[in-house]
Amino acid sequence: MGNQLSSNKIFFIADFFTDQVQGGGELNNEIIIDILRKKYDVEKINCHLMTMENIVENKGLFFIISNFINLSEEKKDYIKNNCRYAIYEHDHKYIKTRNPADYEDFLAPKEEIINYDFYKNAKAILCQSKFHSDIVRKNLNLDNIVNLGGNAWHDKDLEKMEEFSKREKLDKYSIMDSRIGHKNTKGSISYCMSKGHEYELIPSLKYHFFLDRISKNEKFVFFPLSPETLSRVVVEARMMNMKVTTSKNVGAISEDWFKLKGLELIDFMRNKKIEISKKIEDIIDG
Repeated sequence: MGNQLSSNKIFFIADFFTDQVQGGGELNNEIIIDILRKKYDVEKINCHLMTMENIVENKGLFFIISNFINLSEEKKDYIKNNCRYAIYEHDHKYIKTRNPADYEDFLAPKEEIINYDFYKNAKAILCQSKFHSDIVRKNLNLDNIVNLGGNAWHDKDLEKMEEFSKREKLDKYSIMDSRIGHKNTKGSISYCMSKGHEYELIPSLKYHFFLDRISKNEKFVFFPLSPETLSRVVVEARMMNMKVTTSKNVGAISEDWFKLKGLELIDFMRNKKIEISKKIEDIIDG
């Protein structure tokens, strides 16, 4: 399969998929995969299951590589030198700590930069927001960085959020009860307690149940400790007509569309999904 134009097949490679982890990156990836399958034969494969034999045999195909912590150095070296690929970036895997907030103005020292050539040789580094792409550009100084300016949602999810956007809400703050340290649940609780605000902790639930629970309240508060490339949950809160209290660490606030909320934002995201898929298709086919 030496000629990349000889097959309509592409590989989508990631550490995890939605049947394994229900993170924002995984949810977005799944929708992008569903969209791409209208045009391409997309094979999903976990990084740790992608063998060197797989890569060598299929080096003529296009690879979309999402989270890749479990992709070995040997495999990255071969891909960067022999394959056509894009990196669908969901965090900051070009920095050892994966947290640009550890450094002033989000700029890591050169000795903390990793995977540089893997990013450099990609046909595109797909970022989630202006905030995200600016941080990547600042640290890597590459010209293959593409700001997708948002995420994608299934129509059925947008319809559910449209329903939740119209409900009467309680005068409370919703807080995502996360065990992930940098999501900073403690900081959101401290904020509400210091202001005397009533709040409700929302545990991890199946997706629509989670949306249902957080949208019963009028406000959402979220103070992540590391830069969120977009923050899918913040955008969902806005789509469900909630007021959001957050910090400069949320990528979504860097986008012009963040001023929208409720039905306006839902309609915008319906069109954004088409725009994102077109950008990715152009990169694959270009």
